[in-house]
Amino acid sequence: MKELRRTSAMDTMHEMLEITGPATATLPVGDGCSPITVIGTDPIRQSFGSQTFQQAINSRLAPGVSQVVLNPDAHVGYGAPVGCVMVSPTHVYPGPVGVDIKCSMSLLQTDLPESEIADWKMRRRVIQAIAKRVPTGAGRGQRHVPKSRSVDGPLGFQVATEGASKSVLKKLGIPKSWAIRCEDASHTAPDGSVDTLAARLEWMGRERDKRDRLESKFRQLGSYGGGNHFGEAEVVSLSEKQYFRSIGEQWGLRDGCVAFLSHCGSRGFGHDLAMSQFRAMKAHFQSNGLAFPAGDPQLCYAEADSPEGQRYLCDMAMGANFATVNHMLINQLVLESFREVFPGIRGELVYFISHNIARQEPVDGRLQWVHRKGATRALPKGHEQLVGSEFEATGHPILLPGNPRDGSSIMVAQRGAAASAFSVNHGAGRQLSRTKAKKNLNQTVIDQNLLDHDVISNCRVYPRDEAPDAYKDFAEVLKSVTKAGLADEVARLKAKFVLKDGAPADD
Repeated sequence: MKELRRTSAMDTMHEMLEITGPATATLPVGDGCSPITVIGTDPIRQSFGSQTFQQAINSRLAPGVSQVVLNPDAHVGYGAPVGCVMVSPTHVYPGPVGVDIKCSMSLLQTDLPESEIADWKMRRRVIQAIAKRVPTGAGRGQRHVPKSRSVDGPLGFQVATEGASKSVLKKLGIPKSWAIRCEDASHTAPDGSVDTLAARLEWMGRERDKRDRLESKFRQLGSYGGGNHFGEAEVVSLSEKQYFRSIGEQWGLRDGCVAFLSHCGSRGFGHDLAMSQFRAMKAHFQSNGLAFPAGDPQLCYAEADSPEGQRYLCDMAMGANFATVNHMLINQLVLESFREVFPGIRGELVYFISHNIARQEPVDGRLQWVHRKGATRALPKGHEQLVGSEFEATGHPILLPGNPRDGSSIMVAQRGAAASAFSVNHGAGRQLSRTKAKKNLNQTVIDQNLLDHDVISNCRVYPRDEAPDAYKDFAEVLKSVTKAGLADEVARLKAKFVLKDGAPADD
């Protein structure tokens, strides 16, 4: 296999963009490839930087890749940019999925009026109740909190292989109805079998020390990690436009009431699966004398129907199953926490949607592997993948976190999302690296700024590398999405309190 030509990254890369719409551009890559689609207003495009563009070009020129999209939140990632969509009919790439398999967003809507948590003391009581049930931080799990669920080896095995099955949900005390509010409630092996996943997981745990490590990761079920993972209590403000307001009401959103937004993934279990796959694929390249795309080992790949590809898809499915149930358990524990402070309140899962996964979807008339790294699915009403679901007539909710100071958004896809492989950004995206944020941002200013916006947290001091100013201008990001015709806003979320951890990032 010949090494692919590396296209030079230039400081003036943005000048190569060919404008095709108010917030859409194309980046030519040469070699007869179709150009990269770039979504973003001019200020957003200026924020990407040459290294982000170079990673996108490397990804577009990689074997089997038919399409690459850069979303407004794009920034440098593992091999491929975070905030990109990478499409291939034949190949799977671990890099554009990432080490936190199926990192996702979920939203729990309650009937609790905003006025009930106006008092900081009441918010503190809810924070304390959640902290007794849902741990935060890298490596932390159920043993670190007194009121979590007990997850032993057999139950963890079932979660990894079955996902949100009726049996798993019953054992964890999660409403069965929540499963239909998931982008995917469960994932199987490429052959459609749960047994294939079970056989692979049994093989992984064939030795005592490996089995003990697996079980230690199973015990992280129902927890947030470190880095950019969080839980936020929000107040919902539905759109003033009646059409979009009606959609939000059909989804179960309640104007002026408290909702809870969560961001986390497959924790240490998914991380271990992903890192094992990276090592195995890199070793396969090296032992067979294969060249990495653009010389970058982080862009290692496998043909989907090869033994290497099949093993990767099995491991990705198990990580995805764990992430799904992790979110559902967190939401149930959060609801129990609110009920400890406000007895009798009701809550329902609005939606659960991922942004670190490869899914086989129809693109340009054929099934292709759509890799979304820091990108989220955006299917409009009537899309063939929504037929028969409760979202067929509206499109599904798109959960876009911004930051606790400036809010988050719930959107619905429009037909124009076809231009981005029916995908949008998964949030605001970083504008400062963690190192630069810690060096340049002032801790006192960060903490006071959040208090000035009536936002409190569980942290003694808010993590500087997760401060609102470490992220891109959320208003400009949303403008990019709407002007490109990808999606429109249904509701805005205003944070009232945040659960985070100051531990090193595991995202």
